[in-house]
Amino acid sequence: MTAPVSLSKENPDVGDVVPLRPWTPVVPPSGGDDAVIEVTADDIEPPVTATGHVVPAADAESACEALALTAGRRLARGAFQVGRGHGVWAQRAIDATTHAAIREQIRRARMAGDGEALATWLDHLRQAKADRRQRLLNLPAALRSAVISVIALVAFLAGLLLLAGVVVAVTRPLGMTWDGYWSALAGIGDVVATLIAVAVRVVLWGAGPAWLVAAYRAGGGESMPGWLATSSDADIDLAIDESTIAQALAALRIPQIRDHLKTAPLQYLTTARKDGRGTHAVIRLPSGVTAERISTRRADLASGLHRLAKEVWPTTGSEAGVLDLWVADKGALAEGAGPYPLLTDGAVDVFKGVPFGRTLRGTPLTAPIMERNTITGGMPGQGKSSAARVIMAGVALDPTAELRIWVPDANYDFEAFRPRCSRYVMGAETDKIRSILSDLRELHAEVQARGQLLIKYEVPAVTRELASKGVGLHPLVCLLEEAHVAIQHKKHGEEIGELLVDIVRLGRKRGIHLIVSTQAPTKDSMPRDVTRNCSNGIAYAVGDHVANDALLGQGAYRAGHRATELIPGTDAGTAIVKGFTGERSEIAQTYFIHVAQVPGIIRRSLEAIARSGRAVPGTDAVRAIPEMEKARDHLLS
Repeated sequence: MTAPVSLSKENPDVGDVVPLRPWTPVVPPSGGDDAVIEVTADDIEPPVTATGHVVPAADAESACEALALTAGRRLARGAFQVGRGHGVWAQRAIDATTHAAIREQIRRARMAGDGEALATWLDHLRQAKADRRQRLLNLPAALRSAVISVIALVAFLAGLLLLAGVVVAVTRPLGMTWDGYWSALAGIGDVVATLIAVAVRVVLWGAGPAWLVAAYRAGGGESMPGWLATSSDADIDLAIDESTIAQALAALRIPQIRDHLKTAPLQYLTTARKDGRGTHAVIRLPSGVTAERISTRRADLASGLHRLAKEVWPTTGSEAGVLDLWVADKGALAEGAGPYPLLTDGAVDVFKGVPFGRTLRGTPLTAPIMERNTITGGMPGQGKSSAARVIMAGVALDPTAELRIWVPDANYDFEAFRPRCSRYVMGAETDKIRSILSDLRELHAEVQARGQLLIKYEVPAVTRELASKGVGLHPLVCLLEEAHVAIQHKKHGEEIGELLVDIVRLGRKRGIHLIVSTQAPTKDSMPRDVTRNCSNGIAYAVGDHVANDALLGQGAYRAGHRATELIPGTDAGTAIVKGFTGERSEIAQTYFIHVAQVPGIIRRSLEAIARSGRAVPGTDAVRAIPEMEKARDHLLS
């Protein structure tokens, strides 16, 4: 189908375009300027922009205007940045003249109420002033010495040249005479003078551009004024210091903070300073304001600091009114803990712990295994199963360790561990729960048997030496995933809970580590004696203080260690952990191992076991048959 198209300028259907590639319209063979011809869409290749978009005629003029505006704005930005660079240099000169660095330390010590530090820095300031005064007094003498040294050097060189001329006049080397000697020196002088003149011209011509480039670079790193801002400035970082923190707190519109800032600055127990991947500060809040109150408005505080909510961590410090604030560098937490360090190679000694993740500050975090038990929990989808997977993957890479995993749910998360496990059950059916119960009875009996072995070898706890001898005291790490499902089973739940209590209480010194993973531990879903005896706690986002204290220990919520402040979804993969370091708790980002990555780790672990000439630990033991347990239960009833 064709349509008549006029090539006349008077035709309103055809607009002016600015073709950015060669384009020749179909020209009528005859008939004058107003001739009408038939063309198809394939006959004309429309003009396009450099990015491949067709340029409508109506937009050509506006595109040129936008281009001119952008170019003008960039030129203005460059000029502004050069000017700001000169301001930076001037400020640096003023700072050097006024001992600004020392005065800043004095200000921080005064804000923190640290009298000892204040006195020390005041002494430093007095000494710096005295040293400068002495340097100024010594300056005339130094200049006089420099002038004398230059005159002496010139006189020495002149004498040396004169002496050389006398020697040449007497000895006539290569036929050179007194006049020839001085002519040669004059020629050398002309060459040197020419080189110096060229160098001076190059320096003079290059000094201006070099000066502008240096000023431009010195003026960078800060946001532009709104009238010069472009889309590329949207993610420019904001320097986190006492001023920006105070502004962000004031923006929360809490009356006590607003009124306090009108009369005095906030008191910083620890002034804002670089700490790992972010900035750390400890602030004493005005009377009547608790750190918990600030924590509940983490997203609002983050907006005032130009950060994502997950990049700002306000917690309760040593007192209710002390705010412990850590602010990540922009984008620093985007990658999480980073890749699992043992994904492709490496081995583990469980006596030294297994890789778990990183603290917010970026410090690698190791989960201790021996003489410990672990409880992990949180809302669905926040990372508790992933945490258990990371720990078990690390344990699997110790060839001496035995793994047992029970999943009372239709859950594929741990299926890849099956070849490495001596006991593995997955499913929520009654016969599966019965198998879990049978395995826990077996484990309970092993706890007692290992106690006898400790007596035999006269040691209070399993050591690496004993664990490697193959005498039945090898590390045994067990995971009960979705533990609440098994514990709340109508028929077998009570006995399962009782067995767990005994295993947690007695197993740790006997080389047995039990991990229980649940959603929200309560008195019904998790025995209190289990939560009380798990020295490792991993708490993802939870809904209330009851679950928080069950995972992190009694009184944790009151002391400011609160997984309730984690935001579901936003803080997925981030947990409050206890027992991993010397701190009461740490905020940690967990390594993530995808289910599809586990088989490779398990394959490596099996190869390491094969190289040692041993069977998979625990697979040589005869497993109790659940049906026999069922028959026994029937007879007893």
